[in-house]
Amino acid sequence: MLCRGGMAIKLEQVPRSDDSTEREQPSLLRRRSRSLAVAAVVVVAAVIGVSLALTSGGPEGQSEASDVEARPDQSPPRELIAAGQVAVSAHYTRKLVRQPDGDAVNAREWSLYNAATKRYEKTDWGWLDVAPGMKTAAVLEGDLPVKRIGLLSLSTGKVQRWIKVDKGVGGVQFSPDGERLVATTYGHNPDGLFKDAPVRVQDGSEDGDGQEMPGPKQSRTGFYVIDVDSGRAAFSERPAKKDSLAAMAGTGRQDFSWSRDGETLWEQRLDRPGRNYYDVDGKLKSLPQQKTDLIFPPVITSPDGKLATGGFAGGKDGQIVSAVLDAKTGKQSAVVPGQQLLAWADDTHLIAWRCDPSQCEPGKGEFRNQLVLVGLDDDKVTPLSGFRKAQEDYVGRWTPVFTER
Repeated sequence: MLCRGGMAIKLEQVPRSDDSTEREQPSLLRRRSRSLAVAAVVVVAAVIGVSLALTSGGPEGQSEASDVEARPDQSPPRELIAAGQVAVSAHYTRKLVRQPDGDAVNAREWSLYNAATKRYEKTDWGWLDVAPGMKTAAVLEGDLPVKRIGLLSLSTGKVQRWIKVDKGVGGVQFSPDGERLVATTYGHNPDGLFKDAPVRVQDGSEDGDGQEMPGPKQSRTGFYVIDVDSGRAAFSERPAKKDSLAAMAGTGRQDFSWSRDGETLWEQRLDRPGRNYYDVDGKLKSLPQQKTDLIFPPVITSPDGKLATGGFAGGKDGQIVSAVLDAKTGKQSAVVPGQQLLAWADDTHLIAWRCDPSQCEPGKGEFRNQLVLVGLDDDKVTPLSGFRKAQEDYVGRWTPVFTER
């Protein structure tokens, strides 16, 4: 799972929808295309994260994308990381918070960019998303789900206005134009783990029975489409399906996401690879499935709509590369350095996680990775962040959020 590409746009984020972008197989180097059902089972044991590393620095390693702000000595970053039209607007780590009643929450601990100090600052918000232009963030208070959404200024760090709703919201996402929000509603905390919904986790014992641990609940009820300016909210009932495979994926989060053009909403199908599309009134749309819709984790389309991110393309001959696809046909158009493609800086440059090819071996250095900028037309790599530790499950493993600036 690596990223690299073209222009900067508001990413179609499923990491914030179903956490698929945060989970990875035990070895990214052994990763291959697979059905969604198989992927859902694999991610049960993996804490979501991305593994990449730096290859080179100096003039010979620089990309030609515009307005690059790199912090190769910072992990997690303290100051702005950006390239082309996108920037890291926030980043988060995960922490398992145990509750007195035996339940737990797989909570995110957010750091949000402060435009006044020009630094990332830790916050107590339970969920957030940053609007294109990076002036406003939509924030939810810590104990999800909640019945109000804050609109926070990135310049002052203060909530300018609250939007109140009748149903509990567990996740929000701005539309590509920043004028609307989709707010997914839940009956329980979508990141909660409940002792009365146990899952069996293998513990490596000889009998292979494992042990029961608190598990997620599929409690999605629907979504609001909210006009940011007026605060007017329209609710559509779209509950989670009882036969959903999301429980196998270890999460109760099934957020809705905006399509690239902002005309429709979509959710990842959990019965088989693909997406379900809805209009803003919640009606299921019979749209032809694009071949790229069948890829899991979901692809990110370039700003001009011509290309899309593909999966890891193998470590053949020591190469650590990922595929770039034709957005219409799904056929491979190019390969670029990196394990996971995360965002398009412009139409020809991508931001990716990448591990150091000299250390990146299955089961060894694959999780020691950093953000890098790569281009379609050459193999040059520009480090954007410092390295994450070579462990996929440590508490400080940070995940970036990208926004059009």
